[in-house]
Amino acid sequence: MPKYLVKASYNPAGAQGLLAEGGSARRDALTASVESVGGTVETFLYAFGGDDLYIVMDVPDNVSAAALGLTIGAAGAITWNTTVMLTPEEIDEAVGRSVSYRAPGA
Repeated sequence: MPKYLVKASYNPAGAQGLLAEGGSARRDALTASVESVGGTVETFLYAFGGDDLYIVMDVPDNVSAAALGLTIGAAGAITWNTTVMLTPEEIDEAVGRSVSYRAPGA
């Protein structure tokens, strides 16, 4: 199953919700959302700095990942950024592919 890294940041309303519910409750709510599209949460960690939350999740496909991002982002409590992650074996496969490319101005 494809793996995705999510970096999320709470806005003031989202931070108020986190203060009211606590971190464990928000983790459980997010886990339920990921499971609703057939996925699993591998890592769920809070941080301080540029981003408030880091999630590593496995979901069936890009459409499922997009559905999560759209639904959660539309709720308006957090900014949700998804990065597709690749295994070393997938990079090995990519390195082995022949690609036709011309650099700008070449």
